[in-house]
Amino acid sequence: MLKSRLAPAIAMLLLLSGCSGPKAPAASTPEPPRQEAAASFVNQVWKVSRSSGVEPGMLYVFLSDGTLVITSPHAKPAFGTWRSEDGALTMVEESIPYKVEILKLSQAEFSIRIHSPGEPLEITFVPADRPQTS
Repeated sequence: MLKSRLAPAIAMLLLLSGCSGPKAPAASTPEPPRQEAAASFVNQVWKVSRSSGVEPGMLYVFLSDGTLVITSPHAKPAFGTWRSEDGALTMVEESIPYKVEILKLSQAEFSIRIHSPGEPLEITFVPADRPQTS
């Protein structure tokens, strides 16, 4: 008699919980590839690791207000501007705008091709070393 009272209650619990009893094993679905956190070149200090025309070790900073800072241990800082409109990047140095292609952007590397008079200039940046704080 107890079995006859429990059967409807168990059936109702299974129905409400979405379980209807044993199920066939589900086909394995591949996990989507993990995406790297969205990388940004803005407000980071980038060091030139290789280039077709810029000295390795030079530092570039693309500030969020559109200021471009370029410096090296051997020179005074130079200032320009940059902007990104409709996915197109433009750098302005000495009042001359240059179209820029972003070839690669990750947290570990930022590569660009600057279209200037003559051959395009390619630069690969890596994050600059952060100074030790005490």
